[in-house]
Amino acid sequence: MNRTDVRLDRAPDLPAERDAVVGSAGRPGRRQRGERLMVPKADFRSYYGRPVLNAPTWQAPDIAGYLFLGGLAGASSTLAAAAELTGRPALARGLKAGAATAIAGSLYTLVHDLGRPERFVNMLRVIKVTSPMSIGSWLLAGYAPMAMAAAASAVTGRLPVPGRLATIGAALLGPAVAAYTGALISNTAVPAWHEGHREMPLLFVGSAAASAGGLGLLVGPGAESGPARRAALLGAVAELTMTRRLEQRLGPLAEPLQQDTGGALIRAGKVLSATAALTLALTGGNRRAGIAAGVALLAGSLCTRFGIFHAGLASAKDPKYTVGPQRDRLAARDRAAKDQT
Repeated sequence: MNRTDVRLDRAPDLPAERDAVVGSAGRPGRRQRGERLMVPKADFRSYYGRPVLNAPTWQAPDIAGYLFLGGLAGASSTLAAAAELTGRPALARGLKAGAATAIAGSLYTLVHDLGRPERFVNMLRVIKVTSPMSIGSWLLAGYAPMAMAAAASAVTGRLPVPGRLATIGAALLGPAVAAYTGALISNTAVPAWHEGHREMPLLFVGSAAASAGGLGLLVGPGAESGPARRAALLGAVAELTMTRRLEQRLGPLAEPLQQDTGGALIRAGKVLSATAALTLALTGGNRRAGIAAGVALLAGSLCTRFGIFHAGLASAKDPKYTVGPQRDRLAARDRAAKDQT
């Protein structure tokens, strides 16, 4: 982390009648009402304007893709179990295959970013309950084999009992797999991610549900699409609601979510998700409309994840997004202390 310093702007030359505030015997006295301070309030800036934080070295295709594919996989497994338990075998089979493909892609992007496969294995040497990365590694290690076993059984028709058990296991771990990446990035020092720790996991769950619903609309027959439509609608509403709440609560820190590459991608995600939700609400069970909405939901979720990723990188590069929240917290602490006294 780079140093920060305090820059004091030079005090303006004032006439004698507005000179420094003095008390008896020429000593500095208490500032009276209406009088001006000789030295302005300190303006905190970073050292020579350099970033306060070292921005993550993560690459967008790897980590942003990992965030999207992991959420799609986890939510698809949960939706697949619901479809199977309600007598929708074709929808369940398609979602299981989609979940297995997505988690395989998610693991590939993660290992590609790590550089060597053994680095992922090294994460499993310990369990640290306070570390989202440690818990997430164990979640993936438990979830991925079950998701792949469930898909293999559904596609081949073999070993139905172990396949059913794997389906249930993957469904139980699916929500955690979909949510933990939100906690993972919020546990970093990146301002736009860290300050959004309240909304980020819920936003990721909503986005994952919307993408899983979109996948279900693509792979399942129209007669079995009921659960996928409901998941798509609920997920899209949750994603849009939490994105809006995140932008409102962060205040000035929400600028990276609204500007440049990150802002453009997040806006595209909003438009795609809102259009898909409106289409599903107005067209009922129309198959063609459902396919179009499914494509829009997957694209919208992808844009949202990539947008949040790019916005986080942008917030780490600009020192004001690091110093500003720190100053706000200090001011809030001072106000609380004064209220107690």
